[in-house]
Amino acid sequence: QVQLEESGGGLVQAGGSLTLSCAASVSIFGISTMDWYRQAPGKQRELVASITSGNISKYADSVKGRFTISRDNPNNTLLLQMNSLKPEDTAVYFCHTAPYGIHFWGKGTLVTVSS
Repeated sequence: QVQLEESGGGLVQAGGSLTLSCAASVSIFGISTMDWYRQAPGKQRELVASITSGNISKYADSVKGRFTISRDNPNNTLLLQMNSLKPEDTAVYFCHTAPYGIHFWGKGTLVTVSS
């Protein structure tokens, strides 16, 4: 069982920055891939960024060059640095991982970007 807890969301003006954190209840050192998803009101949940245990990262086209995903293995934490935020980044952001094919999700943290 893996418990994930996101934090760091809030209200920010367009052009601003936020850093989201996801604290895991187990060591993430051996977890192959961890992800950030988001779900905007009335829309489907979408993959924002993912990172492998070898620190290979991938991003949705909509956030490339603005968001950076990283892993803090000693502290069992997944991070998402978000810069140049836009109103369309407004969503609930979720941490996710699926070790051994079992999916685990956090409860999410709300990011609101005002114009």
